[in-house]
Amino acid sequence: MIELINRERDVSDVNTMSPLTWAYIGDGVYELFVRTHLVNKTKMKPHMLHLESIKYVKAEAQVKILKRIQDNLTNEEKDIVRRGRNAENHHLPKNATVEEYSYSTAFEALIGYLYLTKQDERLKEILNLCI
Repeated sequence: MIELINRERDVSDVNTMSPLTWAYIGDGVYELFVRTHLVNKTKMKPHMLHLESIKYVKAEAQVKILKRIQDNLTNEEKDIVRRGRNAENHHLPKNATVEEYSYSTAFEALIGYLYLTKQDERLKEILNLCI
């Protein structure tokens, strides 16, 4: 399969990145997954697509997803989640509690880590558990 977006870092480089970097890219990957899912499964207009996607990508929803998939994660993935949750972030959340923001960062870190390390089959499995 042709890689649409070139992911140049090897696993050892990704492992040295901040969990907040994983979360940064994971946020975009998850957002694209949700948007694509909604476009594929509905006939909504853009405004309604946006409103529907918010239900999946807001911090509160990501916390619920993470709790739901927790038992399906490997020990390595649980460690990534722990690192993402414990990452020191100086950003104050607007629409979530500090705890929700911490756990949503952990969820996004997991998605980002799997994406950056090219674990595409595993990423697909986890993303499909989210919907």
